[in-house]
Amino acid sequence: MTSESFPRLSARTQRFTLGEPRNLLIAPDGSRIVFARSASGTNRANALWVLDVSTRSEHCVADPTTLLADDTLLTMQERRRRERAREGAGGITTYACDANVSTATFVLGGVLFVCSLVDKTPPRAINVASGIFDPRLDPTGTRIAYVRGGDLCVCSLDGQETTLCSDPEETVTWGSPEFVAAEEMGRHRGYWWSPTGTHIIAERVDVGNVNSWYIADPASPALAPVAHHYPAAGTANATTSLHLVDVNTATITRIDIADEWEYITAVQWSKAGCIVQVQTRDQRDVAIFDINTVSGLCVQRYTDTDPQWVELVPGTPALTPDNQLVTCADRDGARRLLLNNVAITPPDLQVRSVSHVGQRIVFNANPIDIPSVLHIWSYDTETLSLDCIHDGNLTSSAVSSENLTVARTNSATHTRASFNIYLSGDGPNGDHLEIANYAEPLPFLPTTQFHRVGDRAIPIAVITPRNPIASRLPVLFDPYGGPHSQRVVASAHSFATSQWFADQGFVVVVVDGAGTPGLGTEWERSVYHDLANAVLADQVEVALALGDIEPLADLSRVGIRGWSFGGYLAALGVLRRPDIFHCAVAGAPVTDWTLYDTHYTERYLGHPENDSHPYDSTSLINDADKLSRPLLLIHGLSDDNVVAAHTLQLSSALLAVGKPHEVLPLSGVTHMAPQEIIAENLLLHQLSFLKRHLKKVAQ
Repeated sequence: MTSESFPRLSARTQRFTLGEPRNLLIAPDGSRIVFARSASGTNRANALWVLDVSTRSEHCVADPTTLLADDTLLTMQERRRRERAREGAGGITTYACDANVSTATFVLGGVLFVCSLVDKTPPRAINVASGIFDPRLDPTGTRIAYVRGGDLCVCSLDGQETTLCSDPEETVTWGSPEFVAAEEMGRHRGYWWSPTGTHIIAERVDVGNVNSWYIADPASPALAPVAHHYPAAGTANATTSLHLVDVNTATITRIDIADEWEYITAVQWSKAGCIVQVQTRDQRDVAIFDINTVSGLCVQRYTDTDPQWVELVPGTPALTPDNQLVTCADRDGARRLLLNNVAITPPDLQVRSVSHVGQRIVFNANPIDIPSVLHIWSYDTETLSLDCIHDGNLTSSAVSSENLTVARTNSATHTRASFNIYLSGDGPNGDHLEIANYAEPLPFLPTTQFHRVGDRAIPIAVITPRNPIASRLPVLFDPYGGPHSQRVVASAHSFATSQWFADQGFVVVVVDGAGTPGLGTEWERSVYHDLANAVLADQVEVALALGDIEPLADLSRVGIRGWSFGGYLAALGVLRRPDIFHCAVAGAPVTDWTLYDTHYTERYLGHPENDSHPYDSTSLINDADKLSRPLLLIHGLSDDNVVAAHTLQLSSALLAVGKPHEVLPLSGVTHMAPQEIIAENLLLHQLSFLKRHLKKVAQ
């Protein structure tokens, strides 16, 4: 057991995630599983590994320490990809394989590599110019496509390169996703190989009409600011289009998608066919088109409409081998799995993601009345049977093939996640393998107690010190509290930092209120056109009920801390309910929603030119004159997601009305704040602030 302090250990292990298997991929025949993993829980350099299912043995096929490539040599596109994916590790963080998962390609230190996943021959560098981003083998394993700068290129395995798509305009790129696709839609790629390896569908992105914002490093005034095309709410998005590219002739044919569809949310090209999912700007309409991969013409196959918004679900849409369409949609109050537009899951399950589509469809879902758990389910399209592969008081996610499932499992009693492999039809009690997890285990198990509060049964978790405390303690609310993210889940890791705060002398409370996932359509849509009132009201309701739940809680001393949406909620708490929240730590908060991006913000608040009221009523800057409690604002000055202007403009507004507050600027830090020393000291600084201001009973 390490003797390091928790803040130091949490920072060094990147919150206990280093050393975990990640980016798993299963060969279609189930013979091997490929994954990236670092050598220990404090090592950031991922190597590429293969597990042979028949022999139950693992072997490393590509080790960055032996390839002598400088992993600090990252393209700007790769740095932005890692930021969008919240990837703080290094080494081989992404890779791509051929259809048989027998060969892999990756970039390390700016060098393109290819390696066998079947034999133990060492990886081989491909002699092409550096600056490569997102390399992908064609399904036959004979060519590699990749992006360099704004160009889409392809090369043979002996390094003969062809530029397929290029544009003289600096604002145009080929083969890379636009900002909102990567940040908000979960689409981290911009081109797709055909099953035969003869064609590519490529996305063309033109950011010429998108506002240019400039991210500077004030601590290094000699460095020029970096231009960032940021589509803020109500402003122009990038202009995007899809094109069919013949790899042999470099002929480009535009795919015919009507202009009414602002967003390209997903593309899938399999032997069953080629489909694209698109969405209107207001996100109330989604359509799926079949693409004619000869002419580029599209035929609409499916549409969904919602008076508020249509949710995008990871892993969908997709086609089964016999060309049936798999989608998800909100029906009868729940998100349900659809096969050819017919619901195949019951309304008491909330479907969260799809991990495999074949004869069987494997997906994650939770019972709609128990959002804290996440289970793995399978639907057989031939027998029409629905089965739970992995359930219990735990959270599980899946990577699957037709005959194998790898389940990543955590629970309130796991000090680190387990990675178990199940044959199709086997459950948790059957014969299974396990992929080794080298992550550092949690140094303790949190004292988490789960409760449901009020008439709406708001999910909460209460964490108290591990050592018995006789006196009453100040309370610390520790939420995220917004759409698309949960904190109250059956996982010890979710509460590790909360437990550390509790051990410093707090009752810590985590609340998943209005808008958070898992509780169905009405719950998620309760924040429509208002990201403030319902969200804050649920935190307040829990605070008022806490005395009956936890006797140690001293409700005359209540603090609140959070990051990103949680930072917004923390600042909102002290501005609008100073009677409940007596101090706040707001990290990277959104303070003015007109400064946040189109796809996220307009989904909930609409277009500001059509109705500015949802923006005015949720702005923290408009509430600056209400501050009467201590507030600490923290922001990374290199943040290109929630830009530092949010905190700086709120600070200026507070100063203008004579409201004292504290600001901690983080030079060179993005939205992730992954730097070890900074991550450690951020926790210590917050603790000092909270103790200082909750030392006495609030007046």
